[in-house]
Amino acid sequence: MSGTLFVVGTPIGNLEDLSLRAARILREADVVAAEDTRSAKTLLAHVDALGPTNPARRIVSLFEGNEAERSVALVQALSEGKKVAVISEAGMPGVSDPGARAVAAAVTSGAKVEVIPGPSASLAALVGSGLPSDRFTFLGFPPREQGARQALFGTLRGEIGTMIFYEAPDRVGATLADLAAAFGDDRRASLGRELTKLYEEHVRGSLGELSKKYADVSPRGECTLVVEGGRATDAEIDVEAELEKLLAQGLGPKDAAQRLVVVTGKPRRQLYQLALSLARAHNVDASDDE
Repeated sequence: MSGTLFVVGTPIGNLEDLSLRAARILREADVVAAEDTRSAKTLLAHVDALGPTNPARRIVSLFEGNEAERSVALVQALSEGKKVAVISEAGMPGVSDPGARAVAAAVTSGAKVEVIPGPSASLAALVGSGLPSDRFTFLGFPPREQGARQALFGTLRGEIGTMIFYEAPDRVGATLADLAAAFGDDRRASLGRELTKLYEEHVRGSLGELSKKYADVSPRGECTLVVEGGRATDAEIDVEAELEKLLAQGLGPKDAAQRLVVVTGKPRRQLYQLALSLARAHNVDASDDE
């Protein structure tokens, strides 16, 4: 393989963040594989990479729906000695954006892969949050479905590093509420929005405060949530004892199981079966749950 695949980080808002090296690669590339070809042309025009500078250049789409098929064509171009640049609509390809399959295909084919670092919403939000940055975990977008989201957060109770999530504005309120339920209202957090843009903002506070702030009004723009890590002991929970406590408070097995899904991440059915057996053992009326 004589060609090279260039994975190019692009601005997440401010075009001035594009590096000199990235601009040069975009001018030299024979093929530009872009998540959004329209925004790609705007970026290429910004660095004088359209028109007579490279008349043979091709701009092709590379998005989630065609990445597997398109990667085959990109490998073919690499085998012909072409310079192929992969860009996402914003940020680093392959990080919650298309690009990972193309890189894997290039690596498997034996082609050279070069990464041109660029702006990152996750790191910008982390640094701007004021939370510890010596150890962190990037978790991308949480599941849309509430049950799956709560289960994920339950498995993260013992995560001691700062956690970073991407989230759509209209789901921020629900996600913050689930985070508060899993980690506690007092856990520190920060919402970074419109990063590097004119109205960039870092809203810092506790999960309880932020969940109330965005319960009814969604933030504007692209959002990144940064959540303080916990202690390893936060993951230690006596599931049976907690279920017995909830049953004693008058909750039925279904409701008791649902409460613990959020804080343990264990499957709802498993918790329900345990709660049901405990209810029967303690002669608790569970008829409404069956």
